[in-house]
Amino acid sequence: MTDSTSSPISNPTFNPLPSPLSSCGNAPVIGAIADDFTGATDVAVAFRRAGLRVAVHFGVPSAASAAVEAGVDAVVVALKSRTIEPTEAVEQSLQAARWLQDQGVRQLYFKYCSTFDSTVRGNIGPVADALLELTGAATTVVVPASPAHGRTQYLGNLFVGDVPLAESPMRHHPLTPMTDSNVQRLLQGQTTHPTALLTRSVVARGAAAVRQSLQAAAAAGTAYVVVDALDEQDLLTIGQACVDLPLLTGAAGLAGGLGAALAQRERAVSQRAAVTASPPVEGVLSADAPGADATGGDVPGRDVPGGGPAAVLAGSCSARTLEQLTALRTAAPGSSAHPAHFLDAVQTPDAAALAERALSWYEQQDPAGPAPLIYSSQPPEQLRAAQQALGVERASLILEEATGLIARGLAERGVRRLVVAGGETSGAVVTALSVSDGLIGVEAAPGVPWIRTARAGTGLGAPQGVDDGNGRHLWLLLKSGNFGDPQLLVRAADTASPASSGDTGSPTSSGDTGSPASSGDAAVETAVPA
Repeated sequence: MTDSTSSPISNPTFNPLPSPLSSCGNAPVIGAIADDFTGATDVAVAFRRAGLRVAVHFGVPSAASAAVEAGVDAVVVALKSRTIEPTEAVEQSLQAARWLQDQGVRQLYFKYCSTFDSTVRGNIGPVADALLELTGAATTVVVPASPAHGRTQYLGNLFVGDVPLAESPMRHHPLTPMTDSNVQRLLQGQTTHPTALLTRSVVARGAAAVRQSLQAAAAAGTAYVVVDALDEQDLLTIGQACVDLPLLTGAAGLAGGLGAALAQRERAVSQRAAVTASPPVEGVLSADAPGADATGGDVPGRDVPGGGPAAVLAGSCSARTLEQLTALRTAAPGSSAHPAHFLDAVQTPDAAALAERALSWYEQQDPAGPAPLIYSSQPPEQLRAAQQALGVERASLILEEATGLIARGLAERGVRRLVVAGGETSGAVVTALSVSDGLIGVEAAPGVPWIRTARAGTGLGAPQGVDDGNGRHLWLLLKSGNFGDPQLLVRAADTASPASSGDTGSPTSSGDTGSPASSGDAAVETAVPA
C-alpha cells in the first residue's frame, strides 16, 4: 500500500460497526447519499440486486419517512450536489446524513460517479471529509471502479473501457474536466487528509488481506484508501472486507459488493434465529423483498410497471442517448415509429411557450399509439449553435424549466409511465412533479430501474405504496445519458405504452450497458446536461 501523507486525522483507530446490523430491528441497514439523481437510482439498483428492499428520496427529506416505517433495508438520498459550490454540497450532504441517522441508519455510503467527476475544489473530497468527521470513522475506502459500466482501476489509474480517464471524452467535460487518470492524486488535491493506495495484488488475496490493510491504514492515521478493482469479484471482496466500516465511498459497483456482504450477513443471522427457534429476523430477503411473490418473481404493480399512458422525455445529448432516440423514432418491422416533438429553444426561447406547444402536440397524438417522445437532445454541432445563440446557461435553464412544465402537464393528462433520459433532465422532472420518494422496481437495463413513486410529497405509506389520487401509481424511469443499449428507450416505452396496457411483465434487458468507450461523454454534449 502506497501512501500520500499530509495532516493526520484524529482518532486513528479502526472503528467498525457493531455486528450484526440486523440488531437494529426495523431500521434500514444502510443509507446512501448520491451526488445526482440518476446516480442515486444506479446505486439503489445495486442494493436491490443483492436482495435488499430499497427506497429513494429526492432531495433532503424534511420529515420522517413512510418508506422507512414501512420497512426497507436501504435508503438512498438523491442530491444535485456534484457541481454546486463545495460549501453547499457539504451542507446538503450533512443534512442528508443526519436525516439518515435519525432513521436508524448506522452505516453511510457516499456515492459519486464512476468517472470520479470533480475538480480540485471538490466536491468529492470536501463531502467525504465532512462525512468522515460526522461518523467518527478513522478511515474509509475510495472505490470509483464499476466494471459493469466499463470503469476499472489499476495501480490507482481509472479507465473508461480501455482508455485512461484523462484520455476519454471526460477530458473535455465543461464542468468537471478530468485531466488526470490517477484517483489518488485527484482526491489528494481535494482533501488535507492522508491518502493511500491499495493495489489489486492485495485485493486478489481476499477480504482478510484487504481488511488487514485497512486496519493498518487506520493505525497510521490514513483517512482514505483508494482501492483497485478490475472485475465484479474484486468488488465483492472489497465489500466483504468493508462490511463493518461506518462510512464507505464509491460508485455503484462497490455498492453491489457491499449489498451482497450485508445480505450474506443477514441470511446467516436468520439461519441462527431459525435454529434457536427465535422469531425471524426482519429485513433483508423477507417476504416483502424484491422477487418475493409466491412464484419467486417480481410482483406486478409493486416491482413491475403495468400498462397505462406513457411518454418519453429526453434532454441528454450523449452519443448513446442520440442513438437510442434514433431507434425510438425509427419504425421497426411490423411496428410504428414513436411520434416525436423537438423542443426548439432557439426558435422559441421561452420555457412556458415551449411547454405549451409540446403539450398541445401531445394532445393530438393517438392515445392507442406508441408512446410519444418530447426531446431537446441534439448532435454536437447543432447543440453548439444553440448555445452560441442563447448562451450555455440560458439554453440549459430554458430547456430544464420547459421539461419540468411538460412533465407536470403530462402527469395531469393521465401519463402514468414516464421515461426520462438525462441526469439534469431527470432532476427537472422529479422537481417539477414534486416527487419526494419512491420504491425501486425492476431494471429496464443494468443500472436503470423503474421507480414507483408517490407525488406531491404524499410519501409511500404502506409497503404496497400510495397511489397518486387516481388509483394508479406514477412510475418513472430515470436514465443517465450514456446508460443502456441502443434499444433501451424502445423497450421501456413499449413496455409502458397504451398499446401494451395489459403487459405487466418485466422489460427485457439485453444486458448491454452501452459502449464503455463512450461512457464518459454525457455532459460534453448536453442541451440539459445529463
